[in-house]
Amino acid sequence: MSRTDQELEGVTLLGNQGTQYEFDYRPDVLETFENKHPENEYVVTLDCPEFTSLCPKTGQPDFGHIIINATMAIFMRIASTSS
Repeated sequence: MSRTDQELEGVTLLGNQGTQYEFDYRPDVLETFENKHPENEYVVTLDCPEFTSLCPKTGQPDFGHIIINATMAIFMRIASTSS
């Protein structure tokens, strides 16, 4: 189910090939658009099986598997990480 240009008006980050990756939390990079079917319950699952970071205490690499389940409400929020 695709969206019309009018429905996506103001959504500028999704599909942007010039994405600048930030390392600090930036809620302004999240864009919203109205849920066309708010009567439906959605669950979005983000699965990152190869998460890596540096331990803030030792500086050594940490590894993990992160799974995030989120339910959508009236608005859906997206963050673009297009490359």
